Amino acid sequence: MNASVRISVSSLRAHKRRFAGTFLAVLLGVAFLAGTLVMGDTLRAGFDTMFGNAASGTDAVVRSADTITTPGESQGVRQPVDTDLLATVRRTPGVAAAAPDIQGAGQLVGANGEPVGGQGPPTLAGNWIDDPELNAYRLAEGRAPAKSGEVVVNRGAAEKGGLGIGDTTTLRTPDPVRVTIVGLATFGGEDGMAQVTFTGMTRSDAEKYLTAKPGEAAGILVRAGPGTGQRELVDALTPVLPKGVEAITGQELAEENTDMISGQFLTLFTTFLLVFSGVALLVATFSIHNTFAIVVAQRARENALLRALGASRRQVTVSTLVEAGVVAVAASAAGLAGGIGVAAGLRALFPAIGFPFPEGDLVIGGLSMVLPLVVGVVVCLGSALLPAVRAGRTAPLAALRETSVDRSEASRTRAAVGTGLAALAVAVTLTGVVAGPSLWLAGGGAVLALAAFVVLGPVASTTAVRVLGSPLDRLRGVTGGLARRNALRSPGRTAATASALMIGVAVVSLFTVFGASLKATMDRTVSRSFAGDVAVSTPSFGAGGSGLSPALAGAIAERPEVDTAVGLGRGVAEVNGRGRALTVTDPVALERTFELGDVRGSLRDLGGDGIAITGKEAGELGLTTGDTVRLAFTDGKKETFTVRAVYGRSELAGDYVITREAWAPHRTQDSDTLVAVMFKDGVSPSDGRAAVEKVATAYGSPEVQTRDEYARSSAGAIDMMLTLVYALLALAVLIALLGIANTLTLAVHERTRELGLLRAVGQTRPQLRAMVRWESVLVAAFGTVGGLALGGFLGWVLVKASDGASDSTFAFAVPPVQLLVVAAVGLAAGALAGLRPARRAARLDVLKAIAAE
Repeated sequence: MNASVRISVSSLRAHKRRFAGTFLAVLLGVAFLAGTLVMGDTLRAGFDTMFGNAASGTDAVVRSADTITTPGESQGVRQPVDTDLLATVRRTPGVAAAAPDIQGAGQLVGANGEPVGGQGPPTLAGNWIDDPELNAYRLAEGRAPAKSGEVVVNRGAAEKGGLGIGDTTTLRTPDPVRVTIVGLATFGGEDGMAQVTFTGMTRSDAEKYLTAKPGEAAGILVRAGPGTGQRELVDALTPVLPKGVEAITGQELAEENTDMISGQFLTLFTTFLLVFSGVALLVATFSIHNTFAIVVAQRARENALLRALGASRRQVTVSTLVEAGVVAVAASAAGLAGGIGVAAGLRALFPAIGFPFPEGDLVIGGLSMVLPLVVGVVVCLGSALLPAVRAGRTAPLAALRETSVDRSEASRTRAAVGTGLAALAVAVTLTGVVAGPSLWLAGGGAVLALAAFVVLGPVASTTAVRVLGSPLDRLRGVTGGLARRNALRSPGRTAATASALMIGVAVVSLFTVFGASLKATMDRTVSRSFAGDVAVSTPSFGAGGSGLSPALAGAIAERPEVDTAVGLGRGVAEVNGRGRALTVTDPVALERTFELGDVRGSLRDLGGDGIAITGKEAGELGLTTGDTVRLAFTDGKKETFTVRAVYGRSELAGDYVITREAWAPHRTQDSDTLVAVMFKDGVSPSDGRAAVEKVATAYGSPEVQTRDEYARSSAGAIDMMLTLVYALLALAVLIALLGIANTLTLAVHERTRELGLLRAVGQTRPQLRAMVRWESVLVAAFGTVGGLALGGFLGWVLVKASDGASDSTFAFAVPPVQLLVVAAVGLAAGALAGLRPARRAARLDVLKAIAAE
C-alpha cells in the first residue's frame, strides 16, 4: 500500500498539468454548492435575527385562531379581531400595554410617478403604533403621524421612490390617498424588511382605508409588565378571549415569520440553486471520468511494467484512486474557500437586483462545509473508479506494445443496453404524460432518457461525427479530414467529452422550450379568453402591489369611448369545507368581456345569493345548476349559495364567481386585480387607450396595456426565470469547456509522435492548430446537437406532464431563434476550448515529437 501511495505521489508531481482541468472542475462544482449552502445559512440567520429584534418588545399577540387557505398558498387569510377586545386585554393581570395592529396593502407612488416596489415582495400599510416596544419599526428621522394624511414610510422605500420628509405623494390602498411624509423608519436596524415597503398611518386613517369597517384589526399586540413572562402572559389572556380568538407569544410569532420566509422563499431559492449545483457536479463527473480514462490509457505501458515487476492489480488500482483522492481533497478544499467567496459575492450582488441581505456576517455552518467537501471527494473518486479498475486489469505483456492509445469501441452490448434504456424511457415518459399526467413518472422517464443518451453516446458518436464532419472534407481539405478522423478514433472518449456539454445544453434547452411554451400558453389564454381591447392590471407576479380601486372600472365605463369595463376582484371562502379563491365581479359585464365557453344557466341571475362555477369544479363537487353550496367567509359567517351558472373555462375568470353585492358583507380591504375594457364601435385603439389612461391617472396611474402587451407582461416572470437559469448554467458550460480542453490537451500529449510525423511530412503549424480546433468543434457539435434533442424532448415532457395542473391545455412551443443561439454558444464553447490545446500542439519540437514514445 505504501508503495502505491509513493507511486501516486510521484506521478502527480511529474504530471501536475494532466489534472489541472479535473482540479478546476471539482473546484467550481464544490464552490457553487458550498456558496449556496452558506448563503442559505446566512439568510436564515439574518431573517431570524431581524424578526427576533423586531418582535423583541411584543410579548403576546391576540388574533383570530382560524385561517382559510386556498390551493397554492401556504399562508392563509385570517379573520380580523374586534378592537373592543383592547379593554379586556388591558385589564388582564400582567399586561403593561396593548395596541391594535391594523394591516393592509398600500403602495406608494414615487416622485417620478411610478409605483414603489410591488414586483414580488409585499407593499404594506398599517397604523403607526406609538409604543416603541410594540412597534416593529423604529422612527429614524422626523416624527410620527399626528393627523389624517400624514404617514411614516420605511427609509428604503423612500430612497427608492426619491421621496423625503415633507414630500406629498399618492398611496394606493387601492383607492388613491394623498399623503404627506412626516417621518422615516427602519425595521430591525435595516432600511426595510428586505424589499417589503411599509407606510404607517394614523389609526383612524388605517381603519378608513385598510379595513371594511372601523373597529377591526389584524391583531392586538401586547407587552407584559415587569416579572411576567411571555408564556405566563398568554396563559393569563387565553381564558378571557372569546371563542375563535387565540393568544400566542411574541417568540412564536417571530418563529412563524421566519418559518414562513424559510418555508417559501428560502427553501425554494436554495433548492433552485442546489439543482444547478447538481447539474454542475454531474457535468464535472463526465469531465473527471474522461480525464482519468485517458490518463490510464496513456499509462498502459507504465502500469504493465509495474505488473511485470510484481505489482498486484489491487496496488495499481489503489495507486490510481490515490491520485484521484489527492486531486479531490485539494480541489474540494479550494472549492470550500471559493464557496465562501461565492456567497460573499452574492451577498454583495443581491442589493443590486432588489433583494438586500439582512445585516450580519456570513454564517458558515458545519454542514455547509462538510457536505460540499464530501460530495466533491465522492464525485471525483466515483468518476475515477472505472478507469482505476481498468488500470488494475492491465496485462504485464502490454509493456511490450509500441503505443498505448485508448481505443474504446462502440460494442454491440452497449448498443443493446442503450436501446433498451431508450425504449424504457419512452414508455415510462409516455405513461407519465398520457396516463395522469404524472410529473413523477415523467421525471423518471427523463432520468432514463439521460442514461440512454450517455450509454448510446459511443454508438451514436461514430455516425454523428461522420455526418457533422462531412462538410469539413470539402471546406478544409486534408486538415478537416484529419480532424474528423481524430474525433472518430475513440468513440467512447468523444462521447464522454461531449456528454458534459450535452447535459448543460440539454438543461438550457429544456428551460428555453418550457419558458416559450408557458409564454405561448399565456398568449393563447389571453387571446382566447379576453375579448376586451385594453387591460388595466396589477403586477404580474409576486405578492406586491395594492391592487386596483374597485371604483376604477365604473369610472372608466362612464367615458364615451368605452362600451364595457369590468373589474375582477378577489375574495376567499371555504366552499363546502375547502378553501377557494372567489372572483368578485359584475357577471353580466364579465360575460361580455371574457370568453367563458359553454354556459349552463344564467350569469345574469346571481344576485346576492348566487354563484357561478366552472364545469371542472362542479364535476369534482358533484354540482349542477340549482344545487346549493355552503360558503364560510373569513369574518366567521356561513351562508348558503345557489349554483345559478356553470361555465366552461376558468383561465382569467377563475373557478368561482360571485357578485360584489354578495361579497360586500364579508369583504376586508376590497381591490381588483384586473380591469378589462371594451371600446365602442368606431373608437380607434389610440383614442380609447388615451381615454382610459386619463381616468387611470386619478387612481394612482396603474398601467394600461393592449391585449398583446398584457399577455407579454403576464409572462414577465418567465423571462426573469430564464435569465437566472442561463446565468447559473454558464457554470456548467464552463466546466464542460474545461473538460473538452483537458481531453484535447491529454490527446495532444498522447499523439505527440503522430503530430511530429505530420509536421515532418509538411503540415504547417497553422494547419496543425486548425486540425485540433476543428476536432474540438466536432466534439462540441456532437454534444450540442445531442443536448438540443434531449432538452427539446424533456421540454415537451414537462409541458405535457404539467397539463393536469390547469383546466386550460398547455401550448407546446419551440423557439427556433433562442435554440439557434444555444447551438451557436455550444459551438463557440468548442472552438474556445480548442484554442489552448491547438497552440500547445503547434509548439511541439518536430524532432523530439518524432522520438517520443
